[in-house]
Amino acid sequence: MLITAARVLAGPDRHVVADGAVLVRGSVIAFVGPREEAERRTQADEPRLDFPDGTVLPGLIDAHVHLCFDAGPEPVATLQEQDDAGLYAAMAGRARQLLGVGVTTVRDLGDRDGLALRLAQDIEQGAGIGPRIVSASTPVTPPGGHCWFLGGEVSGPDEVRQLVRRNAESGARVIKVMATGGGLTKGGAKSWEAQFSGEELAVLVDEAHREGLPVAAHAHGVDGIAAAVTAGVDSIEHCTWMTADGFEVREDVLDRIIERNIYVCPTISPNWRMLPKFFGAERAEAMFEAIRRMAEAGARLIAGTDAGVQRAGFDGLPASLTFYEHLGLTHDRVLAMATTEAARALGLDETTGQLTAGYGADVLVVNGDPLTELGALQSVAAVIAAGRHIALDGNA
Repeated sequence: MLITAARVLAGPDRHVVADGAVLVRGSVIAFVGPREEAERRTQADEPRLDFPDGTVLPGLIDAHVHLCFDAGPEPVATLQEQDDAGLYAAMAGRARQLLGVGVTTVRDLGDRDGLALRLAQDIEQGAGIGPRIVSASTPVTPPGGHCWFLGGEVSGPDEVRQLVRRNAESGARVIKVMATGGGLTKGGAKSWEAQFSGEELAVLVDEAHREGLPVAAHAHGVDGIAAAVTAGVDSIEHCTWMTADGFEVREDVLDRIIERNIYVCPTISPNWRMLPKFFGAERAEAMFEAIRRMAEAGARLIAGTDAGVQRAGFDGLPASLTFYEHLGLTHDRVLAMATTEAARALGLDETTGQLTAGYGADVLVVNGDPLTELGALQSVAAVIAAGRHIALDGNA
């Protein structure tokens, strides 16, 4: 398959190839470069897609989703009403929806009964249609803790270690730990309250790393963020720096996040412009300022939406990226957060996240130029996932 366009964002630095092309053979990129050279390498019977006003870039990566939730007003109640067969079918539909906006890889950070692992395998084997899924399977939480209803309740270091081992044995590609409470769980710990001891977190990280798996820590509160950093996690999810009465970016902890190359996934809702209405202008601005401070300090931010929770639909990543434009980040840095940086965070930097020969053929084509107008990402012209041309209704 030959894809030609006005511009191609090529290689790990997304440099612009004007009048460029991407040649795909099977599930792999065979060539990236000038159109004339690509056409010389293309066989007469290979399909061709031409976008004279478009841009070809790597497929996007949403580093924080929950395929088991429906993004409705009561996602937990909806989940609990579904049996595994119904839930799996719904998750498969959400996976197809992600493809429709150009998301070709996701990190699923918590589901029920290993269904995301099953869906990931079906997609990889060609039995399903969807993005590549890096699944955490069952998230680790204390009894009655955040997302206890997903089945990962543990108490004490021994049970923590055992659950990490079970997840690893089941095929999980990352370990998710609920280091603090969260608003999705009614009656549980508050979002700013830590849920695990330092010893428990240290055991979890040690066991995960022993299994060769990174650790993603759900952490809203300052104390939970600090504890996760001390334990040596690989990414912090949300990282909102909450306290009981506001927000406080602790510079010493932020310094350690940067020094240790810990990724931060702020999980920005596609409806971020509505946050002042929901939380109040002052509180929303404090949340925005915390993320701005991390960006300015040089934290390794990656893109994620928390798709599945209330008001966070599975078609929202392109809209959520405009938040970082609002903060003043360059368009290229925003694109890196959803491609190369996210791929590194997910351990896929030798597989996807860039248009380079030998990489997986995860390709997005948009109308316009996202380097000059980030909103172009919301005008999808074509999606290729693992070499399959996906119709914009999500079907192959």
